[in-house]
Amino acid sequence: MAALAGKVVWVTGAGTGIGKAGALMFAREGAAVALIGRRREKLDEVAAAIADAGGTAAVEPLDVADRTKVNDAAARLLARFGRVDILVNNAGLNIVNRRLDEVTPADWDHVLAVNLTGAFNMMMAALPKMREQRDGLVINVASTAGRRVSGVAGIAYSASKFGMVGMSLSLTQEAWKFGIRACCLCPDDVNTPIMARRKVKYPPEVLAQFIQPEDMAETMRFVALMPKNTSIPEMVICPTNIRPYTPGETGLPG
Repeated sequence: MAALAGKVVWVTGAGTGIGKAGALMFAREGAAVALIGRRREKLDEVAAAIADAGGTAAVEPLDVADRTKVNDAAARLLARFGRVDILVNNAGLNIVNRRLDEVTPADWDHVLAVNLTGAFNMMMAALPKMREQRDGLVINVASTAGRRVSGVAGIAYSASKFGMVGMSLSLTQEAWKFGIRACCLCPDDVNTPIMARRKVKYPPEVLAQFIQPEDMAETMRFVALMPKNTSIPEMVICPTNIRPYTPGETGLPG
C-alpha cells in the first residue's frame, strides 16, 4: 500500500523544479496532490503525468502573493478533498540584478511578496483545517541563503529566506499543540530553472554536482513519513562535494 494513501498535499511552485519533483513523489506515494503555481501549462503537464500513473491531481493556477486568490483556491480545494494533510511552501523566485547597488525597491517587493508573504498566505489558508483535524505538516523550502548571507543569492532573496526560516520555526514552536508540525528545508544550490536567473552560467558538469530536485523530493518523503510524535524543525541539505555546513561557509562557487 502507498505510504501516503488518503492524504491530501498542497504543493506551491509545482510546475517545475523542486515543486514538480515533490508533487510527483507525493502522488506516487498515494496522496491526492493540489498543484499550485503561476503557469497553468506547466501545472497541466505535471497533472497529466500524475493521471497517467493512476494518481489524482488538482490544478490551481495562482500567484501565492495574491492573498484573495490563495484563499479562494484553498476554499475550492477543501470543498473538493475535505482536508489538507501536508502543505509544501516551495514557490520562490529571484531577480537577475540582485546585489545592493543593483536591486530596486520594486525588485525587493516582488521577491519578498512571493518568497515570504506567499508562504505565509498559503500557511494561513491551510492552518484552520489542520487545527480542526488536529493533524498537519508544513514543509517550507527555504535555502542555505536563509542561514548565512550570500552575495550570490542577493539581498532580497537572502532576506526572504531568513524570514522563511524564522516563520517556520515560529510555527514549530506555536502549532504543536494543535498536532501541527513544521520542517524548514535549507538546501544549498539545487539544479532548478532558477539557476538561469544568475549572471554566471554553469556548465552541465557543474549542475550535475548540485542537489537535484529528486533529492529534495526524497527529503520531503522522509519528513512526511516521520512519526507524528517527532519533528525535524530545520534541515540543512548539502551536496556531497562540500564540507558539512557551518555558519560563514560558502557552498559551491557562485
